[in-house]
Amino acid sequence: MPEFDPAAARKAVSEKMASMSFLDHLEELRKRIIWSLLYVAAGFCVCWFYAERIYAFVQVPIMQALRNHHLDQKLVFLNPTEPFNMYMKVGFVAGLFLASPLVLYQVWAFIAPGLYRHEKRYVVPFMVSSVGLFIAGGVFGYKIVFPAALDFLIGYGAQFQPMITIGEYTDLFLTIIIGLGIIFEMPILVFFLSLMGVVSAGWMWRNLRYSILVIFIIAAIVTPTTDILNMCLFAAPMVLLYVVSIFIAWLVSPARRKARSKAEAASGE
Repeated sequence: MPEFDPAAARKAVSEKMASMSFLDHLEELRKRIIWSLLYVAAGFCVCWFYAERIYAFVQVPIMQALRNHHLDQKLVFLNPTEPFNMYMKVGFVAGLFLASPLVLYQVWAFIAPGLYRHEKRYVVPFMVSSVGLFIAGGVFGYKIVFPAALDFLIGYGAQFQPMITIGEYTDLFLTIIIGLGIIFEMPILVFFLSLMGVVSAGWMWRNLRYSILVIFIIAAIVTPTTDILNMCLFAAPMVLLYVVSIFIAWLVSPARRKARSKAEAASGE
């Protein structure tokens, strides 16, 4: 029985990847997108049955803010279809969260053929970090940013009687929570950009000052309030994530990846 040759196996995989046409890549992408949509649809069907319970969790921050200012703890709706549409939206977003690990696996499966062998071992850390960062952003918004913003906004209009609709509140909640979840995915975005050679750790470090300025501008736009404290609550984790992203860009730079691949090939021969 012939011995296994690691170098020959790597060469065969590389030749197979190189032989894939543009249409083959599109077909692979189409397959991954279809599977992702099926996972999201299944997640929506599951969460739809629990939409009322999920919304009870969603409305906790506004109820607490109304309680703090001694106001009536009840939201209203102005259209007969609004509760149904709101539960549909909540079920979809919750289903997206539920299906996110499987969707992220499809993303990994699409890019994995273009990675070195030792990099394919990172599938579990990639999925755990992606889902973990997104959830961390949502929890940060739910526990810290959103309650502080609601307390400020309702207190600022204390001379008026609030009539907050379930649709407006849900839109604001999803904007803040999903927005922060996406913002917390910055290290994952930098991982892919560095993998493709679009950005480098050196470039990110040299532009640190300008990046912090852009981060505060984004925080000022995304923050639903006008006070400096809430803007800083948005900006602080973004600055920290940017610094972490610099390290990630250095870790996965093309030069370091090639060096690690050569070392692995030498050790396998």
